[in-house]
Amino acid sequence: MSDIPFGFGVPPEEPEDGDDGKQRKGDGEGGGQPDPFGFGGGSPFGPGGDNPFAAMFGSLNPNDIGAAFQQLGQMLSYEGGPVNWDMAKDIARQTVAQGTPDGVKDASVSRAERSWVEEAVRLADLWLDGVTSLPSGSGTAVAWSRAEWVEATQPAWQELVDPVAERVAGAMGDVVPEEMQAMTGPLLGMMRSMGGAMFGSQIGQALGNLAGEVLGSSDVGLPLGPAGKSALLPANISAFGKDLGVPQEEVRLYLALREAAHQRLFAHVPWLRAHLYGAVEGYARGIKVDTSRLEEAVGQLDPTQPEQLQEALQQGMFQPEDTPEQKAALARLETALALVEGWVDAVVHAAAAPHLPSAGALRETLRRRRASGGPAEQTFATLVGLELRPRRLRDASRLWASLTDARGMEGRDGLWAHPDMLPTAADLDDPDGFVHREAFDVAELDRILGDAAQEEIERKRREAATDEDGQDTDGEGDSGK
Repeated sequence: MSDIPFGFGVPPEEPEDGDDGKQRKGDGEGGGQPDPFGFGGGSPFGPGGDNPFAAMFGSLNPNDIGAAFQQLGQMLSYEGGPVNWDMAKDIARQTVAQGTPDGVKDASVSRAERSWVEEAVRLADLWLDGVTSLPSGSGTAVAWSRAEWVEATQPAWQELVDPVAERVAGAMGDVVPEEMQAMTGPLLGMMRSMGGAMFGSQIGQALGNLAGEVLGSSDVGLPLGPAGKSALLPANISAFGKDLGVPQEEVRLYLALREAAHQRLFAHVPWLRAHLYGAVEGYARGIKVDTSRLEEAVGQLDPTQPEQLQEALQQGMFQPEDTPEQKAALARLETALALVEGWVDAVVHAAAAPHLPSAGALRETLRRRRASGGPAEQTFATLVGLELRPRRLRDASRLWASLTDARGMEGRDGLWAHPDMLPTAADLDDPDGFVHREAFDVAELDRILGDAAQEEIERKRREAATDEDGQDTDGEGDSGK
């Protein structure tokens, strides 16, 4: 344990002056949008909530009624994309401020927490230098609160969610007969606005719950945060490690290793981000909307009861199409996620095992956590039809470890040079076969190149000998004249 720097087990200091842990504006009561319905700053359309419009009309306070109508007007006048992301962000921040899902309200990060995150990432990068040929990708190391995670990752979620939400927006128009669409233009516009608001509400709640579970910026296997920035969430890490029976400093270092390893991969494999997001988009294109459920919700649509459409969204109305194209897209997505997570799992274990006695136990805990997904991740899957889980994580990790044994870390990491060089889903079924085939191919290539080089040497030797013979013959002819 001598490799663990002194002071990692020291409890965090009290917050700095001006950083007193109070909730930010918009994160709790008294911040964000007005709450005329009395839901404590939460979404008026959240799961299990009462009908906000019944509450509105049941109030005799003119100010409350006016605020409620103003909020309704803002919702119906929304003219942006398929998801009202302003609403999503507000609701996500309100959710983390209320302490979902663990009951601990979000607070500012302390100076001590920032210090140990920076130190842990710095040490993690030193350990990773010995097990991978990819250089550090962590330009900076930051400690995030849950609200800061919401803010920093929203652009990535928007890129992931919008294509799927757009399909719902299109389906809303499809459920209205074509001959009636001209007559129902205002209704369709209202439906799209309400759909954007409802999606924003649901996505906001899902992201708020997910913010209470994630440990860093790369928990779902995708680059969600800014490039070159390793980020950890101290509050969530403390909650995660509390009941593991593992020293907290080991938990911190192991999670810092995972975050730093992800950053190396994303920073030095320039095509990887587009490849992953392309796999997600390809799968999303094959998702179909359950129009029967949507038709039922639209058929009963009452402007004073928007929770009907809310319930349809919450219950999930997405089904992957059972076509060869969609199956291939799903295989590409699962394989891409598994290869990323498998590589991280393999190199982190190689880096951690010599230094952390609990490396094996932490590895298994993280594997199970990643494979099963938490409630928030399952909610997200219900909402957008995507499960961002590496189902082949163990197979991929074994393949990368075998490649390390067979070709060394440079040969293993060299496969990230181009997407066509990566193992396929079939290769994950037979990792040893891929490794041995790759080794054979390399040896065969070396033999072919060696034979070609030897043949070239022989050809040049013969040409040189022929030239020398010609010169000798000419010399003999001259002397005989």
